[in-house]
Amino acid sequence: MAKITLKGNPFKTVGNLPKLGKKAPKFSLIKADLSKAKLKDFKGSKLILNIFPSLDTGTCAASVRRFNEEASKLENTKVLCISRDLPFAQARFCGAEGLENVITLSDFSKGKFGKSYGLTIKDGPLANLHSRAIVILNEEGEVTYTEQVSEIVDEPNYEAALKAL
Repeated sequence: MAKITLKGNPFKTVGNLPKLGKKAPKFSLIKADLSKAKLKDFKGSKLILNIFPSLDTGTCAASVRRFNEEASKLENTKVLCISRDLPFAQARFCGAEGLENVITLSDFSKGKFGKSYGLTIKDGPLANLHSRAIVILNEEGEVTYTEQVSEIVDEPNYEAALKAL
């Protein structure tokens, strides 16, 4: 269980991020067009999983914008932005912002992704949303980098994540 804070107030997640060198847990998430996206759909590409509570916060929106900017410079890499926001809200945000280099995926229904990746917030005002985290997978779906952002209002370490690719 990871210990995180929201403006200094402590909270816990349901577990810990996947271990380095291990296969990432499988997932099935919902795309903007309401079709399913599974981990196996991205086999052969490196993946940056940019995970956050909601696009309706400044820090979450900033991370999506930053990774959208970086994604256009990356070879054989896809950026998946994952939250419990409804797919419609994710599509609206990306459309309004002109973001075309990231893929938004929703875990709105049952939150299975957050639970299997150990990052669902267990208590506090953001309970049941995802904590802010980065998980990087290689082309075979193995975890090569993780970052559990300890303070929810802070942005992830973009440089470390991109260097890990």
